[in-house]
Amino acid sequence: MTVSTFTQFDLHPALLRTLAKLEFTTPTPVQQAALPPLLSGRDLIGQAQTGTGKTAAYSLPLLQGIKPRSQEKGIQALVLAPTRELAIQVADAIQSLGQELGITVLAVYGGQSYQLQIRSLRQGTEIIVGTPGRLLDLINQNILDLSHVRTVVLDEADEMLSMGFVEDIELILDRIPTERQTMLFSATISKRVLGLSARYLRDPLTVSITPRQLTGATIEQRYYLVNQQEKVAALVRLFEMETIDSALIFVRTRIGTGELASQLTARGFAAEPLNGDLSQEARIQVLTRFRSGQVKILVATDVAARGLDIDDISHVFNFDPPEDPEVYVHRVGRTGRAGRDGIAISLLTPKERWMLRRIEDLTRFKLTRAELPTIQQIENHRQALLMEQLEVWIRRGRCRREREVVDMLMQTGHDPADIAAAALKLARSDEKKRPIDPITPIKEEQFNPKIRKNMRGSRSFSGHAGPGRHGGAGRDKDMVSLKLDIGRADGIGINHVVAALSHYSGISGSQLGKIRLESHHTLVDAPETIVGRLLAKNGAYRIGRRSINLERA
Repeated sequence: MTVSTFTQFDLHPALLRTLAKLEFTTPTPVQQAALPPLLSGRDLIGQAQTGTGKTAAYSLPLLQGIKPRSQEKGIQALVLAPTRELAIQVADAIQSLGQELGITVLAVYGGQSYQLQIRSLRQGTEIIVGTPGRLLDLINQNILDLSHVRTVVLDEADEMLSMGFVEDIELILDRIPTERQTMLFSATISKRVLGLSARYLRDPLTVSITPRQLTGATIEQRYYLVNQQEKVAALVRLFEMETIDSALIFVRTRIGTGELASQLTARGFAAEPLNGDLSQEARIQVLTRFRSGQVKILVATDVAARGLDIDDISHVFNFDPPEDPEVYVHRVGRTGRAGRDGIAISLLTPKERWMLRRIEDLTRFKLTRAELPTIQQIENHRQALLMEQLEVWIRRGRCRREREVVDMLMQTGHDPADIAAAALKLARSDEKKRPIDPITPIKEEQFNPKIRKNMRGSRSFSGHAGPGRHGGAGRDKDMVSLKLDIGRADGIGINHVVAALSHYSGISGSQLGKIRLESHHTLVDAPETIVGRLLAKNGAYRIGRRSINLERA
């Protein structure tokens, strides 16, 4: 049954007044599905993307259960979030929805002063929204007491697990009374998410909301087949031809965000990276410039992009394909919002077509294959734009001072056509900053269903590292096999391994070969030329809060 207004839910009058004040009228699908069971006290697993209204879906029942301080002391509700920005955003949303209840919400996250957070905790608060690392630090210092918590929310659970927070989350949940209501929300429901819910949720109801954006009604989705080493050149060609108001480019690693942003900027397209290495202040500044239009291009990891609340992104680019088709759904959902048209573009190598098939199977939407613009098309487009600009200025008749310069040159004997040509050459000087790099033809490989099946079972990195077994048969020629003392049972993925090795050693993730996750260890193939650099940083590697040992296999 469709619920048309919030008044049809058994909500506190103060919450209904606030919803009316904030002009929240019709509940979204996730709110319609989640509010009744949550208000009755059930545990719940909710699969929903950012922008579907899931924050209000869990915040309203959470606020409904908060008791006045005169009746209940201590922290009554806890929300776990993967990133600082999302923690701040959720805390602000809960505070806004509960404004008439007289409750206090505190955001707790890394990068902020411990003393400031400790002072706020001692003053008293009913609701904490925090990142796992900082919460656990405060718990271990005996500053944060969770013994009175009756409601727990795990927001963006898939991202917290992919960031290596699984141990932190378990330690935090073990400090909370078992008699509680637990809500888990995630964009994707992986086996690891289900494993976590099986341990900590009691008879949960599962609610899954399919994003309306994936119907294809408002988003144009296409892909280009390119060689791995020419993805930047391909991206630049698309930037030349697309009308881009704002673009979000997804790459696999934190280092990759900086590398790609620098390469685009050097080619005349100002871009900024968004990754977990940024301080909170720097992150806010980057997002402020993006929202105001000062910067039109952000290069981000999936983790860093979580919590972004920007409705008018015109283009989403998958520079590196996601490792899970449901992550593609989440990325694409960043554009085409609020009834606007959006464009989602994926750059795929022939070896990455297996992910295309999985995406199409999940979304039941066939992506359109397109051809990259040629050099001649780009040059024609540049010339057409220049002529259009010239005609605008000629019609406006506002070139008086420039006409004076032309008259002076003509008086010295220069031909008017030569003067115009020289002026146009000056006007086009910026084009030298935007070289059109050559693109070599794709050597399309016959798609093999057996290879596809194998790659589904053992994810590979970067398109060049297909699945293989440990030993000579599974290792590329001229590669050395290295061993990490962490594996699939520890809740990690290939992206964690790549990010850790590249971040701490300074090598590019694209230099790594095959990566094979075993139960309790991971095997990584690397060229002999970089093995020394990788081993030199042994002792520094970390995934989440865990130190990792690296050695020759």
